[in-house]
Amino acid sequence: MSAAAAERPPHGSDSPADPAADPHAPHIEMMRVGGRMLRVAVFYARDRQGAAPRRPILFFNGIGANIEIMAPLAQWLPDQDIITFDMPGVGGSPDPRFPYRPWTMALRATRLLDKLGYRGKVDVMGVSWGGGLAQQFAFQHPDRTGKLVLCATAAGVLMAPGDPRVLVKMADPRRYVDPSYMQANFHALYGDAHAADGHVSRLRPPSQKGYLFQLGAMLGWTSAFYLPFLKARTLVLMGEQDRIVPMINGKLLARLIPHATLKTVPGGHLFLVSRPAETFPIIEDFLGGDDAPASPL
Repeated sequence: MSAAAAERPPHGSDSPADPAADPHAPHIEMMRVGGRMLRVAVFYARDRQGAAPRRPILFFNGIGANIEIMAPLAQWLPDQDIITFDMPGVGGSPDPRFPYRPWTMALRATRLLDKLGYRGKVDVMGVSWGGGLAQQFAFQHPDRTGKLVLCATAAGVLMAPGDPRVLVKMADPRRYVDPSYMQANFHALYGDAHAADGHVSRLRPPSQKGYLFQLGAMLGWTSAFYLPFLKARTLVLMGEQDRIVPMINGKLLARLIPHATLKTVPGGHLFLVSRPAETFPIIEDFLGGDDAPASPL
């Protein structure tokens, strides 16, 4: 197997949808990984008619976000397998029994890749909370990391905070359980109100324990001290109207990571969902380019 692409495992028999009927339907199953049951999804790449398989993507979602939220990702990046999972207490994963930390979840992600048959490098992508976990994975497991894509994220506790009025709405649990609340506050929270219907329809509320444990996982955590040692070529993507993770956080990441490129797109915090036509060509171009970091001038 080449270093550029990991082997794709075969489809499992319990895929919830017929790939011929819906080519973007994921294979979803419950798996025990490192002692925890997790709801795992693989969005398989389309058949590229004998072309060499492209490197898979390991995707880490935002806080409280279930697998279905990132379904548009598979539609815009159809040439790569995409592996993701619900965090404990989120989506269909059972509640966590014990607290966890970013390093333990990064380790569990490598065990998941092994269990699924992906034993080479993967491109690693994370959004918001998941962007922090993506940074941890890239530092902790450089031998498993191809390229790194960080969206709407920051370096942990050393981040520049968002708009306090928006953060208060973020803390309200009604944004998960009350569709009318989410609809009414979508623009204030995320910008781009036209994307509200699709987002709300895919949302599955996390349990209270799952949400609190996911919040607690990042307490006191920062990547700032190890970002200068990351080896992967990195794309940092930030929303120009993001009121939750302001753009200055992306500038800090791009300054600290040696082989990073900063790009901005119109829209707010959920630009992956609300601005796919502007966002995914940037990601596709980056993932399809050379792995080697640019030589210093």
